[in-house]
Amino acid sequence: MISVLLLLSMAAIFLFYRLGNNWEFALKLRSVKVIAILIVAASVAYSSVAFQTLTNNRILTPSIMGFESLYLLIQTLIVYMYGDETYKVLSSIDNFLVSVIGMIGFGLLLYFMIYKKGKDNIYLLLLVGIILGTLFSSLSSFMQLLIDPNDFFIVQGKMFASFNKINTDLLWPSSIILVVILFFGFRMTKYLDVMALGREQAINLGLNYNGLVKLFLVMIAILVSISTALVGPITFLGLLVTNLTYELFKTHKHSIIIAACCIVSAVALLAGQFIMERILNLSTPLSAIINMVGGLYFIYLLLKVRKL
Repeated sequence: MISVLLLLSMAAIFLFYRLGNNWEFALKLRSVKVIAILIVAASVAYSSVAFQTLTNNRILTPSIMGFESLYLLIQTLIVYMYGDETYKVLSSIDNFLVSVIGMIGFGLLLYFMIYKKGKDNIYLLLLVGIILGTLFSSLSSFMQLLIDPNDFFIVQGKMFASFNKINTDLLWPSSIILVVILFFGFRMTKYLDVMALGREQAINLGLNYNGLVKLFLVMIAILVSISTALVGPITFLGLLVTNLTYELFKTHKHSIIIAACCIVSAVALLAGQFIMERILNLSTPLSAIINMVGGLYFIYLLLKVRKL
């Protein structure tokens, strides 16, 4: 209850702080940002918690495993092929669908390479994910060198997350897709509770483990596509908010953990965007701050696990 009140308070402060004389325009602009923040927060929260349950590891997230690198590769490839005709050839919706299909394919590739091979291949999953993510980044960088400098600005606009350049054409389609996925996703949290016990225990309890893994990977790919297509990649956001949620809410019920993580993620993004706009005067991108803090926290978690 307290977390919900905190979220509502943060949203109200963000919406109504110093609206000025042209309050209608300011309120409309801020409302779009709040909706986008809520969509990104829910997408990151569910996809990160579900992915960590599937891998049985609280350090891994879809971003670290290469999903966002694949998104950037897809965007670079599209610009490389069509140049300044990109927006004429592919609409925002078409681009979004291409990204979703590509990420779903990547999720299924991980499934067939890892979960079909054996059990609890966490190190193989980490290795394959990082290698493929590095490969996607390298291919993106190589093609960006070949792209015309004028066309490169199209790609550059998608390389860094920003809530100041939200693709409003995707706002409502993304909202509808998110609501549908969360509706079914929260009904399936009971399966995540069982899958958290491990592969053997879940199978012994009667779950179709492989089928559920495949389904959750598809949902994760769609959620990552939604958040990344709206504002751009935020690599370490999932790592930060999930581990903070685990520390604040001592429970193993995924229905509570995921709901709480959505709230924590939304509060963090609202507070960060407010500070970036009102205190730092847009001098530093929000994604740069999150990635810096998240990178340091990732190193801390690695050292903490090593000590244990």
